[in-house]
Amino acid sequence: MSMPGEPQRIDTILKARGLDNADLVRASSQQLTFKQVQKARAGRPVTANIQDKILNALNACNGDVQYKRQDLFNI
Repeated sequence: MSMPGEPQRIDTILKARGLDNADLVRASSQQLTFKQVQKARAGRPVTANIQDKILNALNACNGDVQYKRQDLFNI
């Protein structure tokens, strides 16, 4: 498990794919907010529900690779 404040793998993946928080918020159909995405990227604790929203949004805007929760978060 990661230390609080340690960036999650989601941050690295988004940077590598050229995506930002706005891309995930736009792709989400589940009321994902900028604040939730930023919290996750910064390594602050987010609930499993928010992790799933971020995962679904990333998979929606990234058709060639489908991620799993453990790919994005240090759980």
